[in-house]
Amino acid sequence: MLALRHRRSLRLAREDRPLRSAAAMSVASALVAGNDPRPALAEEALAQALARTGACHATGVLLFLTPDFARHAQQTVSAVARAAQCTEVAGGIAAGVFSEYGWVLDRPAAAVMVFAGDLSLHHGQGGLALGHADRQAVLSYAGGSFPYPWGDATNKRFGGSFAGSGGGSAPTAWQHSRLAPSCSVHLCGAQVDVAVSSGWSLLAEARPIERSRAYDLLQLGGETALDSLLAALPADLREQSPLPLGALSAVLFDEDGAGSAGAVASLGSTLASEDAFAAGAWHSTAILSANAADRSVSLAEGSKPGQRLAWAIRRPQSAVDDMRRSVGQLAAVVAKPLAGLVFSCFGRGPYFHGGDDRELDCLRQSFPGLPLLGVYGTGQIAACVAGGNRSLHNAVVTALISHPPRRPNVQSQS
Repeated sequence: MLALRHRRSLRLAREDRPLRSAAAMSVASALVAGNDPRPALAEEALAQALARTGACHATGVLLFLTPDFARHAQQTVSAVARAAQCTEVAGGIAAGVFSEYGWVLDRPAAAVMVFAGDLSLHHGQGGLALGHADRQAVLSYAGGSFPYPWGDATNKRFGGSFAGSGGGSAPTAWQHSRLAPSCSVHLCGAQVDVAVSSGWSLLAEARPIERSRAYDLLQLGGETALDSLLAALPADLREQSPLPLGALSAVLFDEDGAGSAGAVASLGSTLASEDAFAAGAWHSTAILSANAADRSVSLAEGSKPGQRLAWAIRRPQSAVDDMRRSVGQLAAVVAKPLAGLVFSCFGRGPYFHGGDDRELDCLRQSFPGLPLLGVYGTGQIAACVAGGNRSLHNAVVTALISHPPRRPNVQSQS
């Protein structure tokens, strides 16, 4: 059934997409699926995207392929580079791919975004390639786990990663048209604004942690950790055995965090901690186990007394609501986007919404006809408020690309 749904989604997106202007665009995308992982699939996607720009060659290409291409990755990347007449081809293998035209998860597919004109890709380091003082966010993609050096705050990053992509040790990311363990590229000539949708909805007010032991949370707000969690759960989940821990999370507040102009993080809540959520001064951590013996709860990271913690839940509707908030915050700061890049967890897409990617629909409804390139992966990457970059899970990282604001030509009157 899921395969049928994804084909229907792709077909409807092609038939119902808004008509585009005949004028040439500086960026365009395409999605092509087939029965066999052949380079010709990616070349066809490139040809479609390139035709939409009206350019004869590309200044940069983002290419993402499904795992079927893992053994043919270099051959496919080289074919796209030749056809695009461009050596700046970056991307990687993903669990699935999507664009404004639809999504594909269970068959060979190639998703391409082509840059032309005054937009280009550059795989240099730091902010020197940008031609202005502000460091631009770096599009980053790893073919495995989150690279440790990416955690520092030298460069703000956005992107994703995909582990378990091919049953081999060969690199499954690429940049400068060559396979690599990971890729990091600048979008030159563009402004990038990033939003993160966690999909979480708070179950209760944040409370101070009173006792903890390594990864075990023992007591908060005058209750044992397990009693606190159970009291916060909806009645239909409280009696489940075992508890649905995969749909739950602990949210820890970064008390010293401050708002960031370069990234917008959202977590829906109308509770007293709303200001901290709006500023992005929080992060979620997985709940590993609920321990009846000592009424503790084991988390994926250690906690300490004095920190504030809240319990949260992710359900399909809360994820959609949070995605709408995330997209709305981007729309408020990006008046005329040129394109969008989306890095989603494969647990947040069609598998989570019964065969429809309702979160992709949020983007298509808010920005009709906007070129989109997206991947479903195992990790998502974004800059955090407290500094540095973080590997996220079950999140959707959205980046809107636009022309940078023109600086006024002000001359001295003296």
